[in-house]
Amino acid sequence: MTVPAAAHVNAAPPPAPDLSPASHRLAAADRQRAKNAAAAPIVPTRVPWLAVGVFVVIAFVGAWLVALPLWTTGDGLAHPLFGLLALAMMFTPALATLVVVLWVRRPASIPRSLGLSPIRPSGRTWLFIALAFVCFTALPFLAMLLGHAMGIIRVDLVGLSGVQAVIDGLNEAAGAEAVPIDASVVVVMTLVSLPFLTAINSVAAFGEEIGWRGWLLPALRPLGTVWALLASGVIWGLWHAPLILLGYNYQRTDLLGLLAMVAFCVLTGAVIGWMRLRSASVWPAVIAHGAINTATSQFLIFADADSLADGAGIWGSVLGWPGWILLVVAILVLVITRQLWKQPEPGLTLAESRVRPVERPS
Repeated sequence: MTVPAAAHVNAAPPPAPDLSPASHRLAAADRQRAKNAAAAPIVPTRVPWLAVGVFVVIAFVGAWLVALPLWTTGDGLAHPLFGLLALAMMFTPALATLVVVLWVRRPASIPRSLGLSPIRPSGRTWLFIALAFVCFTALPFLAMLLGHAMGIIRVDLVGLSGVQAVIDGLNEAAGAEAVPIDASVVVVMTLVSLPFLTAINSVAAFGEEIGWRGWLLPALRPLGTVWALLASGVIWGLWHAPLILLGYNYQRTDLLGLLAMVAFCVLTGAVIGWMRLRSASVWPAVIAHGAINTATSQFLIFADADSLADGAGIWGSVLGWPGWILLVVAILVLVITRQLWKQPEPGLTLAESRVRPVERPS
């Protein structure tokens, strides 16, 4: 049968494909939902207590084994290999994570379950990475200013006596090879080096964060956000016991020093944990941990030379009362604004996470 020519003329053309940016975003979100469904559940419906127990045992036993030479030799923090041993200890949570995800409770997608991927939406991921760097770099300095205002520590930003004490110590060690350095130059070098030192320290921080916020926090998430943050923070704090009980951080070798570290880790872990849950990525947590490790040690040079001599001044830093106060304020802001409970799915915005995929008939 021959089709009349008029039929060809009047036939409606096929609809043009929608190439708008909005259409591309919707298609990308649909593809991401399909990937999430294949890798589900990212957050378990129930706490995998066996896996949590294995994780905690490996992380804690590993930490004590690594730190054992510090105890058996009697050198403590003065041990010549202290820096190397402390670095190795930071990777025991990574070891625990590796064992759990490979042999105890293997997820469908290991990178996705640990928050390593996807980076999408990239704008959110990079925003929280930048927020982590800025906030946790500024926090130790703001805490020292608050500690100065509270009369716990003395900050010398004019005379720079703390900086000068560092220079004098280096010159004394160098002897005849000492090179005169102006204190203001050290200050500038310190500030300029912060991003680079944070990047380096974030490599070590990754060893911890892939465990604490990458695996443990989502595993405890069925308890509820608040309880998961609290429990993971307590575990994180107690894990530091091999070093804290030798006088690390708080210059105390008793239970008070350990409890102080637990308090600091609970408060810090709540903010870092929020960044992990809010961004659905572990990378902001890694940068936040690296930033606070860097800034806490670097900014101590701005304290008065005599302020930290007896160890009491540490309570006026980010590790003590001022840091705790600022962290509590930050947590209250997150609670009041209900940011603490905004937790998108991996690779999806909050709005996209609220859209349920449409089931098509088979």
